[in-house]
Amino acid sequence: MSTTEAVCYDTPDGAGLRVEMLPFARVPHQSRLFLEYLNDPVALRRFYPSAVRSHPELAARAPEVVAAHQTDRGELCDALAAMNAAWGAGAETLDNVARLRAPDAVAIVTGQQVGLFTGPLYTIFKALSAVKLARCLTQRGTTAIPVFWMATEDHDWEEVRAAEFIGCDGRLASTSVMSELHHEGVPVGGVMLDESVDEAVQRLLDVLPTTEFTPALEGMLRDAYRPGRTYGEAFARLMTALAGRFGLVLLDPLDARLKRLAAPLYAEAARRAPEIGAALDARSHELIADGYHAQVLTSAEAFPLFLHDEGGARRALTRNREGKYQAKGAKQIQYDAADLAEWAAREPDRFSPNVTLRGVVQDYLLPTVAYFGGAAEVAYFAQTAEAYRVLRRPLTPVMHRASLTVIERRTVRTLERYGLTLPDFFDGFEKVAARVVERHLGVETAQAFDRTDAAIELALDELRGQLRDFDPTLGDALETGHRKIKYQLDGLRTRFHRAQMARDRAAHRQLERADTALYPEKSLQERHVNVTSLLARHGHYVIDWVLAAIDPGSAEHQIVFL
Repeated sequence: MSTTEAVCYDTPDGAGLRVEMLPFARVPHQSRLFLEYLNDPVALRRFYPSAVRSHPELAARAPEVVAAHQTDRGELCDALAAMNAAWGAGAETLDNVARLRAPDAVAIVTGQQVGLFTGPLYTIFKALSAVKLARCLTQRGTTAIPVFWMATEDHDWEEVRAAEFIGCDGRLASTSVMSELHHEGVPVGGVMLDESVDEAVQRLLDVLPTTEFTPALEGMLRDAYRPGRTYGEAFARLMTALAGRFGLVLLDPLDARLKRLAAPLYAEAARRAPEIGAALDARSHELIADGYHAQVLTSAEAFPLFLHDEGGARRALTRNREGKYQAKGAKQIQYDAADLAEWAAREPDRFSPNVTLRGVVQDYLLPTVAYFGGAAEVAYFAQTAEAYRVLRRPLTPVMHRASLTVIERRTVRTLERYGLTLPDFFDGFEKVAARVVERHLGVETAQAFDRTDAAIELALDELRGQLRDFDPTLGDALETGHRKIKYQLDGLRTRFHRAQMARDRAAHRQLERADTALYPEKSLQERHVNVTSLLARHGHYVIDWVLAAIDPGSAEHQIVFL
């Protein structure tokens, strides 16, 4: 925890936690744009005009944000109070909604799709990142409220209908609700749960370990995910149960009151659709020309809003050669941008923003001083900054949300026993197993392989010298033979590793469990494992520990030892 965070409420030390930092440059599959942004956001102000070096600088942005905020705070907060109360919010959240009514209050915003049982762990990490930073800014004199934007308007059902978790056997398992609950193109937040959700909850409870925390976990899940509730409401109720006591305010953009408040921006975006499309497309090409990547596939002909049909399914609109907008496959129905703008102002519930406009809508409704996002969202902002510019909205700085790997005691013991660390698993299970065999389980045989390798190299070096003097053309044949010998010896060594692991089943199980816990499916833990894995083993306390561990000033991956 940095010295600038001394005023924050909780720290890892105070919670008795050990936290280590891992630079993202050591984590596989990170983009150049993301790594450079973490290293020095200000150096990329060409793409991120409002970038700040560190979060204490955000306080200076508050007056600009407040001055640009046009949404009626009373109506906004009335809607937020009503929806959060309906989801079971307590005094902490409702008090924060009341504080947001003040004309100088700002919001720390984050958001995510409404995944089953809150989805992967990074959803919780996002929410707690907003909570932590809001606390820090408030302690410094800037009234800041944490707000979580539920992406209920998203339509990718397959992405949110399942939850992965670590079962009592240490393996990665999953549970899901039926695919048939969702209709193509319809926002996932409105999907109505039926009795099959009870089976998804039971599957989870059957595979998770049974502990003293199981009854509370079951009660929380069944209270939130009941038949007859929408997917968005179920998500909101569980998030409220987990983080509501920290004052987290949840927001559902499908709410009709918020749609009405967003209508002026919808209309303006529709009127300026050609300009927005051209600017976004130009920015994408600019990023690629500079050696970066364009996170969002853009087109100068795209319309920034989806049009929803009478059944609720959303349709993307594209500008044709006549300058009209039409939905794919609906060539008889064409719209002028001006007509769409009038329609959006009159019936905003028939529209929703696409990914390039969503952030602008969010920051039109809320007095957003900062947004917490993941690596992909950081990349989005390099493109969507152009939508903010065209619509003359102040661009919100994007902060990288807390990224954590939580290591439980059983896994810690395995790591200590074999001298392993999290980065060792990035190279794959086979290499981890080989390392353990070579250094712990089959040391003598591994040393014999080493001596054989050295002896072969020495003999071949001697032979190479003799052949060079005799006939230099024989050198190529020697090199070919050398590669074949090495290939055969390496293959034999790999077979030895596997045979040793097969013989030592206890070690093999320990390593498999560690691999699943730390780097499941060759990805960071936070991208797969659901929070119920931790709640079943540690209870509600784990949420407090994660909050304490989060350092809003860190640009590194945090490894938290429980």
